[in-house]
Amino acid sequence: MILKSINYWSYPGGLEGKLPVRDFLRLAKSHGFDAVELCVGGEGDLTTATTEAQCRDFLSMADEIGIKVASVASGLYWGHALGDADPASRSQAAQELEAMLHITKWLGCRTLLTIPGAVQVFFLPDRPVQPYQEVENFAREGLKAAAKTAESLGVRMGIENVWNKFLLSPSEMASFLDSIGSPAVGAYLDVANILPYGYPEHWLRQLGSRIYGVHFKDFRRAVGTVEGFVDLLEGDVNWPEVMAALGEIGYDGPVVAEMIPTYAHYPLVRCANASRAMDAILGRV
Repeated sequence: MILKSINYWSYPGGLEGKLPVRDFLRLAKSHGFDAVELCVGGEGDLTTATTEAQCRDFLSMADEIGIKVASVASGLYWGHALGDADPASRSQAAQELEAMLHITKWLGCRTLLTIPGAVQVFFLPDRPVQPYQEVENFAREGLKAAAKTAESLGVRMGIENVWNKFLLSPSEMASFLDSIGSPAVGAYLDVANILPYGYPEHWLRQLGSRIYGVHFKDFRRAVGTVEGFVDLLEGDVNWPEVMAALGEIGYDGPVVAEMIPTYAHYPLVRCANASRAMDAILGRV
């Protein structure tokens, strides 16, 4: 059964790492989610310094509350990535990724959302544009090394399609993943991030068994900027086609709502609305 999950950043304080994990788990449970996606940050309850014992505590909390921890994500990649031009940055990214792979294992999860690099980052205007081929070469090299650790731990990295001017078609994504040659590296599909330049159902069908994770968001193409992200069912994602494609490829992992930014007022309402929308999308109503 596909688990209805929600990302830690969807709740107030999540992006800043200030929301205690226990509070997040309780809120997600209260809004009817089956599972959660925890996020590794630079500060807060879950960082690269988190120990196996602390992860066991989080799992005990989740069991007590009655919710599953289904996947792990991180925003640390925007500061240091495997594909960066600077060798020191690549080295730090490799160390952080190794720590996060262990955390993923300790949390009993299969998939870690991974962003291996960026040609350009729209929200970091001072960051230089990096040549595509350079990002691809460094990212491939770093992922091949990290895949050995992931394979030994029995976990996987899901490469997300984000607005980084990198891997902009399902063919590019498939070719890149196949070039790494490891079952520990697949795709983490964000259905809304694709809309400015494609269709998530096409990506799902072409990538098939390479899909290791799915983010649920929605987006209005007519807006075309970051302001185009809207509540589930308010945008242009063709949800019946997305669900049909997920069924065709046999995907049975979690689908994760990533509802950021939150509402300016009464932000918990957005999470509750996302849960109700997902019930409709998943055929639970």
